[in-house]
Amino acid sequence: MGSGEVEIRVQPRRTDNTVHPLQTDSPADAAPHTRRTRQGHPSDEFRPFRRWVPWMVPAFVVANTVLFVVTMYVNDCPRGSAACVAGFLGRFSFQPFKENPLLGPSSTTLQRMGALDVDKVVHKHQWWRLISCIWLHAGVFHILANMLSLLFIGIRLEQEFGFVRIGLLYIISGFGGSLLSALFIQSSISVGASGALFGLLGGMLSELITNWTIYANKFAALLTLVFIIAINLAVGILPHVDNFAHIGGFLSGFLLGFVFLIRPQFGWVSRKSVPPRHRTASTRKKHKTYQYVLWVLAVILLIVGFTAGIIMLSRGVNGNEHCSWCHYLSCVPTSKWSCKSSSLYCSMSQSDSQLNLTCQGSGKSRNYMLPGATEAQMNELCSQLCS
Repeated sequence: MGSGEVEIRVQPRRTDNTVHPLQTDSPADAAPHTRRTRQGHPSDEFRPFRRWVPWMVPAFVVANTVLFVVTMYVNDCPRGSAACVAGFLGRFSFQPFKENPLLGPSSTTLQRMGALDVDKVVHKHQWWRLISCIWLHAGVFHILANMLSLLFIGIRLEQEFGFVRIGLLYIISGFGGSLLSALFIQSSISVGASGALFGLLGGMLSELITNWTIYANKFAALLTLVFIIAINLAVGILPHVDNFAHIGGFLSGFLLGFVFLIRPQFGWVSRKSVPPRHRTASTRKKHKTYQYVLWVLAVILLIVGFTAGIIMLSRGVNGNEHCSWCHYLSCVPTSKWSCKSSSLYCSMSQSDSQLNLTCQGSGKSRNYMLPGATEAQMNELCSQLCS
């Protein structure tokens, strides 16, 4: 990716299309030996699934917010532009609307902070960008939508399954989304937590499937969840939305759900969870055979998929060269919009203290009195010129 690249491809989320993990039918409702026997004695009550106090998801929200504030501090819009939005915020003010309509920093700042830039990942071996990009956001609207979605989806999942499993599901799904995005979208930078959020949705779907026997109204729940996922994925065919990150995160989360979110089958009771007076011999296995099969298949597919993706990316493979129709998964052109991003590269010439930049996409040219301009400053000026 050239140093003059300034287009930001974000991963938006729809906060109104979220769904909470479904309540399970407690084995206590069906097994006589799990009922409460004496009022006022919690030790005599069997609680089949532990309820966790959610702290990790709120911590993730705080971390994302802090990083956004730090990004705006580093951006320091007044230093490079005289048309900052909300100038009263000083160095925390936002880039001009023409450059970033989401109320956020410049693309150059996002690159410095760790946005997904395929050129830097492949040629400068900055693989950490596949993770760092999921903690960055392109603007106030972007982070607000993603963090509300994370709270609505993540809090309940963490209550049901704990911070370790949901934390791993979130981060690995985000990595999977970044990996697929890097293989197919190589002309712009990418930031956002949407890949990780789609991973949580994918995990909810596979959790419903693998724990099928312990749910009531399972078909209605399945159809509802599939409908919500389909609507969110459909939004990704709009221009300037990184739907490959959505798809990669969803597929990763879907497979991880079979691994991390598996529950004991209906009627199985751990002996240590049952009061001594009610313990009886049981031959029921903890998990059904199909759960083990799904677990093994998911692990194999995850290992193969991630290994193949990393090898392909390290070799600079462009997925679009091997799949002529895959670009339609991220953007479908219509009479209302085009999927072609304008060229945002600038040619430059410099003499003494005068710098001349020409935007290759629009042909606009401008002179700047800027002696000793750095690469970051020239990228910033190119971004403003081509906006």
